[in-house]
Amino acid sequence: MDKNALIEHIKDKNQHLTMRRVLDKLERVVGKYSIEFTDFLDPYQRKLCYSFINRFQEVSFFEDGGLENSERKSIIIFPSYMDRSDVLSPIQALRIDGSFKFRELTHRDYLGAIMSLGIKREKIGDILIHKDYGNIITFKEIADYIKFNLDMINREPVVITEVESFELEEAQDDFIEKSLTLSSFRLDVFVSAICNLSREKSSSLIKNGYVKVNWQTIDLISKEVHENDMISIRGFGRTKVSMILGKTRKDRYKVVVKIIK
Repeated sequence: MDKNALIEHIKDKNQHLTMRRVLDKLERVVGKYSIEFTDFLDPYQRKLCYSFINRFQEVSFFEDGGLENSERKSIIIFPSYMDRSDVLSPIQALRIDGSFKFRELTHRDYLGAIMSLGIKREKIGDILIHKDYGNIITFKEIADYIKFNLDMINREPVVITEVESFELEEAQDDFIEKSLTLSSFRLDVFVSAICNLSREKSSSLIKNGYVKVNWQTIDLISKEVHENDMISIRGFGRTKVSMILGKTRKDRYKVVVKIIK
């Protein structure tokens, strides 16, 4: 398997290490007829993976992240002669209960507590935050470790139990809707308006790899942003371009965004 040739079309060098790890797993499926699964990957990473996995007719695959609309999913790869129903998913969902009525925990609280256990981000899928509890999607192989070691989140005692995927409910994004008036759809213009920064500072964030559009790192300040794009800015969170409403009398663009907390 010529791994260099399989990923040479991927221009995003930041993803090459992740893609090589997936290729290692793919190689084991092809050569040893094993069943392998990737770390949790975002939609952009999965798209890159499929650009080379689809070249191998001797393998089949499916993806799982707990819910159909999960953002982060693992790709499960197995020999094509096997039936999909015979391949078990490696995913395990956990429910986190605590006295959350006294303190509202955030996505960052959950993730920070898990990573403080020495667990890497790629081993955790979506974190679903509900009013009275939370769900963490992870792998079966580390679920017990989390259950027995995570007893507190942001100084709040928690109890962790395993749940089945069919018990999961989609979490509603907690967001602030904001109207913007922009001179153009350039990425630096959006970043400047979202973060309330100068164009110079916004351009610096983009050029230094701090900004992603649809999970892909973009370093081109003139990149055009479209409706429904997700913009992630390190240190400032995520914003979805909800609606583009058209032009004002002064020939500027009216845009509605959702700033996700």
